[in-house]
Amino acid sequence: ARDTDVDKAVGLGVGADDYVTKPFSPIELVARVKAHLRRYASGAAWSAGRADAVRAEEIIQAGPVRIDLARRRVTVRDAEVELTAKEFDLLAMLAEHPARVYTKAQIYERVWGEAPLGDLSTVQVHVRRLRTKIEEHPDEPTLITTVWGIGYRFEGGAS
Repeated sequence: ARDTDVDKAVGLGVGADDYVTKPFSPIELVARVKAHLRRYASGAAWSAGRADAVRAEEIIQAGPVRIDLARRRVTVRDAEVELTAKEFDLLAMLAEHPARVYTKAQIYERVWGEAPLGDLSTVQVHVRRLRTKIEEHPDEPTLITTVWGIGYRFEGGAS
């Protein structure tokens, strides 16, 4: 029942991440919880993944592609390629585990940091865009290949 601006400020000031007053909408509450979980999961997944990647190796070289994990830079045939954050995360995830096949759902969960719900076409779109940036012939990919009926894999190896 504490719904004044002072009550909200005190609650947030003592460490709360959010403050919901009564009466509240169950829809809003669920949306707020999901938003917090999404931020927490992506931050925790990113931190854990980055720590492992940097410890294991900061540079992944696979054929013409060089991925600098620490600086989040990618070069293809010695030319720097501009990638979005999701494209970089997708490429790094696949390249860190060459030859491993990932389903679209696994990719979505690892790159977007949340459980996939419904249509996973966003993964296909990101793979297609990434291929246009790193593949010599995007219509005949040799680096990120499709495993029909399953998902995608990165060809080549870390060196």
